[in-house]
Amino acid sequence: MTATGPATVPVTAALALGDDALVLSHRLGEWAGHAPVLEEEVALANIALDLLGQARILLSLAGDEDELAYLREERAFRNLQLVEQPNGDFAHTIARQLYFSTYQQLLYAELAAGDGPFAPLAAKAVKEVLYHRDHAEQWTLRLGDGTETSHERMRSACEALWKFTGEMFQPVEGLEADWARLEAHWQESVTDVLDRATIPLPEGPRTGAWSAGAGRQGLHTEPFGRMLAEMQHLHRSHPGASW
Repeated sequence: MTATGPATVPVTAALALGDDALVLSHRLGEWAGHAPVLEEEVALANIALDLLGQARILLSLAGDEDELAYLREERAFRNLQLVEQPNGDFAHTIARQLYFSTYQQLLYAELAAGDGPFAPLAAKAVKEVLYHRDHAEQWTLRLGDGTETSHERMRSACEALWKFTGEMFQPVEGLEADWARLEAHWQESVTDVLDRATIPLPEGPRTGAWSAGAGRQGLHTEPFGRMLAEMQHLHRSHPGASW
């Protein structure tokens, strides 16, 4: 059976979507003070805040948002392995954002069109995600069709993260979506962007580390443990503190 929380929201699905948004928000927040130009400080911070807002709503549907964010162990998180990957250089961050925001925009558009428990959130969030995707697309085009160095870095980033994209289309308990159709539309959309950026579509399996759906099962890559320790450090160091 699907565990349910307030308003019969499927907890499994709320955690999956909420953890995706929370983890990627933290990764983008790591760019604060390190972005290549000041304008990107603002852009990446705004995207991170959008995702954090989504995460707070979704995690609150599954339980106490602070406890779920700061007191769970690594194996209890249900985020995609893609979103936990380190920022790397700016091209890696953009490739990760292109892959994920395209998926998120397509999924939220489908959820918003239905009458399920996530429809109201999806209807609001899809407007934010459209900006996230446009931002990633424009940078992919600028880097891919830019200098020889920027092209090579963008191509390398797209190839390095490609193996993590298959997990996005593994069914999630409690999420009513046509996963095969979403995957086909995702690949069509990403292929169009990469073509215009003069970047060949990466080859190789799209199953992620260990197996498809591994992150959703609580199996994470090595960088996630270090990220989680940093994210949870303050809360765990001062339990019960109020500010």
